[in-house]
Amino acid sequence: MENTTSLFERLGGLKGIEAIVDDIVELHMNNPNVKSRFLPLKDNPEHFAEVRQHLISFLAFGSGGPVEYKGKDMTAAHKGMNISNGEYMNVVDDIMTALDKNNIDEQTKKDVLFIAYSLKATMVHV
Repeated sequence: MENTTSLFERLGGLKGIEAIVDDIVELHMNNPNVKSRFLPLKDNPEHFAEVRQHLISFLAFGSGGPVEYKGKDMTAAHKGMNISNGEYMNVVDDIMTALDKNNIDEQTKKDVLFIAYSLKATMVHV
């Protein structure tokens, strides 16, 4: 039987996505391979709140939720950052860890992983 529940619903709706994003950001800030890109957000609470909301909106919109994403496209958001393959993989690992922490099922994790990999070329070395 095919699962007809949207990815948004399987991620726990907006509340679930907010918790997942908060866990992802916390993991990034403690990940020695990517924290230098995220720790500066702590020094600018307004920018941090804006980035957090963009992440929530992006994940909610991209998973089929009733949320509008008004941020930049992935290439524009990451242009000039020269993100390496290693950094990208560390970020994906943090995302998977956050999904585990929030008791997300295997199929949903695979769906998120598929989306993350489909976006890789728009983030790495742009």
